Amino acid sequence: MLTQTTTRVLDPGELGAALAILESEPVANAFVTSRVQAAGLDPWRLGGEMWGWYADGRLRSLCYSGANLVPICATPEAVRAFADRARRAGRRCSSIVGPAETTRQLWRLLEPSWGPARDVRPHQPLMVTEQPSPDVRPDPRVLRISKAEMEVIMPACVSMFTEEVGVSPLAGDGGLLYQARVAELVAAGRSFARIDDGKVVFKAEIGAATSQACQIQGVWVAPEFRGQGLSETGMAAVLRYALADIAPVVSLYVNDFNTAARAAYRRVGFREVGAFMSVLF
Repeated sequence: MLTQTTTRVLDPGELGAALAILESEPVANAFVTSRVQAAGLDPWRLGGEMWGWYADGRLRSLCYSGANLVPICATPEAVRAFADRARRAGRRCSSIVGPAETTRQLWRLLEPSWGPARDVRPHQPLMVTEQPSPDVRPDPRVLRISKAEMEVIMPACVSMFTEEVGVSPLAGDGGLLYQARVAELVAAGRSFARIDDGKVVFKAEIGAATSQACQIQGVWVAPEFRGQGLSETGMAAVLRYALADIAPVVSLYVNDFNTAARAAYRRVGFREVGAFMSVLF
């Protein structure tokens, strides 16, 4: 018996079906789920399109196409369909990111027309925890950032982004979109830092948040303070806030070559449960 399949942009009335797929893997899908819960499926509010892959009239897989291209619960057949659609549309994203094996399949199909990439990070361990380690004391000086401290936190955010991604977030539009995103996290109470004498020593944000899981991002220690254990005590503080105020599961993903960070996160209480992959343009 032949299976009828199709791929198209979801309409707002399919929100429930989309959320059912997203929430089936709450940790891996936290980034896109948080956006959909806040904005729905309208492309203008969502900041991109949500593509759906249907088999026999039923929605089976998703792909978010915005600043990032993110395959979601995608079967191999769905990956091929999403690659075809992305190839026809042309590259509009700055990265492809998602579960490692699915993203690897998607990039293999897109690389001939979209490549070369600026950087490919094929294995980024996905780490989670439901409780902090009792062995690391949270830094009491790591606090929520207030709107009045935006000018203090922004240089640290720019340094972190440039160091991690390899390009400045101030390029292109002068950083307007990036500053707006930082301001959004500050306003939501999801930006944290230790500030000593007007200087950011440690910082991190909770970038994605749902009732089921949240994701820590942007972990950074000022270069002159590295090697002193501040990433561990700082992360322990952010983890305490996250578990108390936001979600019962906290996640993050990290570059596999960053062995120091992986070890620090394990000491704080995180364990590896999978892997992401990122393709940067």
